[in-house]
Amino acid sequence: MSRGLPAGFGVVLDRQTRMLDGGRVLLGGSPRRALKLSPAGVAAFRRLLADGSVTDERTGRLARRLVDAGVAHPRPPVRVGADVTVIVPVRDRAESLSRCLAALAGASVLVVDDGSVDPASVAAVAARHGARLLQRPVCGGPAAARNTGLAALPPAAHQLGQVRLVAFVDSDCVPSPGWLDRLAGHFADPAVVAVAPRIVPIAAPSAGRVLSAFATARSPLDLGPDEALVRPGGRVSYVPTAALVVRRAALDGFDEALRYGEDVDAVWRLVAAGGVVRYDPAVTVAHAEPATWPAWLRRRHQYGTSAGPLARRHPDRLAPLVLSPWPAAVTALLLARRPVPATAAGAVAAARLASKLRADDLPPSIAVPMIAEATAATLTATGRAVTQLGLPAAVALTARRPRRLATLAAVVAAPAVRDWLRLRPSLDPVRWTLASIADDLAYGTGVWRGAVRARTARPLLPTTPRRSGGSPAG
Repeated sequence: MSRGLPAGFGVVLDRQTRMLDGGRVLLGGSPRRALKLSPAGVAAFRRLLADGSVTDERTGRLARRLVDAGVAHPRPPVRVGADVTVIVPVRDRAESLSRCLAALAGASVLVVDDGSVDPASVAAVAARHGARLLQRPVCGGPAAARNTGLAALPPAAHQLGQVRLVAFVDSDCVPSPGWLDRLAGHFADPAVVAVAPRIVPIAAPSAGRVLSAFATARSPLDLGPDEALVRPGGRVSYVPTAALVVRRAALDGFDEALRYGEDVDAVWRLVAAGGVVRYDPAVTVAHAEPATWPAWLRRRHQYGTSAGPLARRHPDRLAPLVLSPWPAAVTALLLARRPVPATAAGAVAAARLASKLRADDLPPSIAVPMIAEATAATLTATGRAVTQLGLPAAVALTARRPRRLATLAAVVAAPAVRDWLRLRPSLDPVRWTLASIADDLAYGTGVWRGAVRARTARPLLPTTPRRSGGSPAG
């Protein structure tokens, strides 16, 4: 396997990456870090930007380093006519399936009917669109349906390399034109084992104004507009299999014991095996959202139940809150309404970081913004964790203390306000905040339920960066 990014790949800096000291230092990535380039590295970096793509071994190695650090992202060549089999699991929903298959016209499609109540309707839709059909006698869930599809791929074709990629698309999704060609290009890099597009939420026509605006802006399947290297604890810690393209040889199937979170488990296993998983939001797939608040909140609750079983399988990758010592100390002092000690703790943290940066021949001036960013992230993450996992208890403890209750209200509202400022939804801040709190509560009750059933407290307890993780669909 080539150590560098292959020739022909372009590279662009992440939009949050800052160039410092004449391009000698790049500040970015997730978690945020300062990346120092040698004089030869600076020259290769300038050549890489000037040429627009990898042209030799040196720029290829540098491109790999930048991409692996998350400070840059690859621009692969488009791969037209890639050998891809698309597996579509479905249970009834014949009308949605028809829209999905129409968008997949021209692809090799295998529909897996997972025990539909009306299998004849599903069969008629598959036949009308020229898709191959497999019918399971009973419903086994998405993981079982996808595994049935994988098992149906001809073994001889695997050995001959004729079926190199497999795509999974849920029946309520509608891919955009050319989506496979764009995503398949990433696999020209032999390190890449899976690539996911952006799932764009489509609000149901019958949904009310508040739900429609909230669903469009904060669907749990929409991981945002920023591309990323997928890894636990990173900016994008997982990707859903609502739409996902995978290198067939790298995937050994889905865990059928998981009714929810089977996609998170599969992606984390791919990463643990050393594979590269990428999120490419330049490619979009539309997904229908629930039409009512009960349906929306029920789905959020069900997603939350996956936390317990996932924590059993990936004990070091799942936590509601990741606490670094100094940002956590500053946050705790701020919540205790101690601004002067909090400022002092922040100053000490910045001084310690500046000293370390100076020792590493990095600009010490970036210490203050790095500590400020880490503290702000800790504060909002604390607010979300409190809302999801302990809001009733927190209200009970502060109900008779107005000042503490006001602090709690600010902490709970902080994540919603941050999201409102970032996303700018077509909804006023008050209703947006109330909807966000309801969403977090539904997810959090699912986390508690899943943790109790799995007999593990890991999804309920904070951790440190050494054991950091991320909450699926949280």
